[in-house]
Amino acid sequence: MMDIKKAAVARVTAKCSDLCHVLLMDAEGNPVAEHDGYVPDFMPDEHYGDYVMIDIDLKTGKIINWKQPTAATMAKPRRNAEWKDPS
Repeated sequence: MMDIKKAAVARVTAKCSDLCHVLLMDAEGNPVAEHDGYVPDFMPDEHYGDYVMIDIDLKTGKIINWKQPTAATMAKPRRNAEWKDPS
C-alpha cells in the first residue's frame, strides 16, 4: 500500500504543446510583458520547449528546482522569440 505521508516532493510535469503562456508582472501586479508559444528558456530542467517541469517541496510550497534567471536569460523568452507588450 502507498504511504503518501512519506512524500516530500511533488514533481509536476505538464506538456504545453507549444501553447505556453507567460505573463510578467511588476511588483504591483501590472502586466509588463507576455509570451505565447514554447516554454521559455528560463524555466527549470530540460523542457525542450514543450514541458513545464517543477519540483515542489510539499512542506514549504517552494519550487526547489528553480534557479533565479539572469538578465540575459530574461531578455528573450526563447532564442528566436521576443516578449510582447501585454496591452
